[in-house]
Amino acid sequence: MGKILSSPNFSEGKSTQIIEEIVFPARGKDSVKLIDYSSDPDHNRSVVTVIGEPEAVIEVLFEMSRKAVSLINLNNHSGQHPRCGAIDVIPLVPLEGITVEDCVKYAYELGELLARELKLPVYFYGEAALKEERRDLSDVRKGGLEAIKEDIKMGKRLPDIGPLQPHPTAGCVIVGVRDFLVAFNINLATSNLEIAKRIASSIRERGGGIVGLKALGISLVSRGIVQVSMNVTKPFQTPLYRIFELVKMEARRYGVEVESAEIIGPVPLKVIVESLCYYLSLKDFKLEQIVDIHL
Repeated sequence: MGKILSSPNFSEGKSTQIIEEIVFPARGKDSVKLIDYSSDPDHNRSVVTVIGEPEAVIEVLFEMSRKAVSLINLNNHSGQHPRCGAIDVIPLVPLEGITVEDCVKYAYELGELLARELKLPVYFYGEAALKEERRDLSDVRKGGLEAIKEDIKMGKRLPDIGPLQPHPTAGCVIVGVRDFLVAFNINLATSNLEIAKRIASSIRERGGGIVGLKALGISLVSRGIVQVSMNVTKPFQTPLYRIFELVKMEARRYGVEVESAEIIGPVPLKVIVESLCYYLSLKDFKLEQIVDIHL
């Protein structure tokens, strides 16, 4: 039996009680392992990562989604991160013993469950996209729930399956299949949001920057700083150290220093070791030298 990884994003990052209730279905499962979850009050978003046998993962994802629909009301939601639903996006990532085509079938199975049982409009993206213009997540989610509602009223951007209008409190959901990506954020020692937005615009692929990089400028009000929030969609092609150094260089154009950086959710060991080797100038260092991978 193969294994898949999924990192569903839920539109709640403030209430510990709600977050724990959403995560609970992933605990204590024989065929599914909860490997990480984290929340951010400014993004007002939580990312949960599970790994395991496909059927068991789909069951857990559905149960977490059921909890989210019952507990999250987007009419009362505000946050810095774009979102279109209580369960904003559910990606499936093939690991060992499973193909992309297999994952696409599981994505459709999950999407049908969410539409039928939870009455959610479902959009498919990535390798599961039913329309070419929906391969890129940012295109599907552009403008957030408010923009999607307006488009649907005009007969545009209709969901792939499910109700033809957003759920009254839980919005829509986007389900897809993709390769590994790394959610990498760099925090700047300033409260000037315009600086973060300018840097994000200059480094993202769509702005002529780094291949496989998506970036937004976000204000972290609770911390009095701003953030360049990024998804590295080709982490084996684009090293994190290269992104970090470029952001640091661009920030200095505005007289601003990097305060800190963070990785949200799962990350392949190879990606971390690559940056380790760069900053320590290690020569011929191999993954096999790390004791932990042999334990």
